[in-house]
Amino acid sequence: MNLSTLRPAEGSVHSDNFRRGRGHGSGNGKTAGKGHKGQKARSGRPRIGFEGGQMPLYRRLPKRGFTNRNTKDIVAVNIAALDRFEDGAEVTVDSLMDLGIVKNPRDGVKIIGNADLSKKLTVKVMTSEGAKAKIEAAGGTCEVE
Repeated sequence: MNLSTLRPAEGSVHSDNFRRGRGHGSGNGKTAGKGHKGQKARSGRPRIGFEGGQMPLYRRLPKRGFTNRNTKDIVAVNIAALDRFEDGAEVTVDSLMDLGIVKNPRDGVKIIGNADLSKKLTVKVMTSEGAKAKIEAAGGTCEVE
């Protein structure tokens, strides 16, 4: 099976060029699928979100603050998690994912120093100042890619 050969199930998709209002024999005559009378049967339907003059939901809900579109979602990893690596190993984002320490790196990974490290490692990931000091105190090195 290829992505190029996928098709919807037989009968699940209807044609967009179906002609409505062409008599009873077509199966969609008379009211042409609009039912009987009412606002939605007329031309010029109300806009999306219109609630018949009632204050719409998107205006009733309070608006608070704003969302900065330029923020980065950085995943923090405690330095204690690096003890899973063998002595002298190279720590990268990919190696952290392979060990299951990080599931989704999002916009980046940063090592933070809230514990102690007992192994000599070569770290090629962003680190905080405290984590960098602890890695170098254990005999390792920090290289930012």
